[in-house]
Amino acid sequence: MDVGLIIAIAVAALVIIALVAFIGKRKREHNHEQRRHEAHTHREEAKLRNARADRASAEAEERAARARREEAMAKEQKHTAERERRFASEKETAAADIDPDRR
Repeated sequence: MDVGLIIAIAVAALVIIALVAFIGKRKREHNHEQRRHEAHTHREEAKLRNARADRASAEAEERAARARREEAMAKEQKHTAERERRFASEKETAAADIDPDRR
C-alpha cells in the first residue's frame, strides 16, 4: 500500500470521526433545547395550576368563613327564639295565675 493512500484513509477516518462527533453534539444540543422548552412549558402549566389552586383555596376559605358566620347567626337567632318562647311561657303562666276565669 502506498503511504499517500494510508494518509488519505487516516485523514478520511479522522474527518468522518470529527463529522460524527459534530453531528452528535448538534443532536444533543437540539435534544437539550427541546427538553428546556418542554420544562418551560411544564413550569408555566404548574404556575397556572398553582394560581387556580390558590384561588380555589381562597374561595373555599371564604365560603367556610361565611358558613361559620351564618351558623353563629343561626345559633343567635335560635337563642333569641328560645328566650322569647321562655318569656311567652312565663307570661302565659302569669296570665293564668291572675286570670279569674281560669281558676
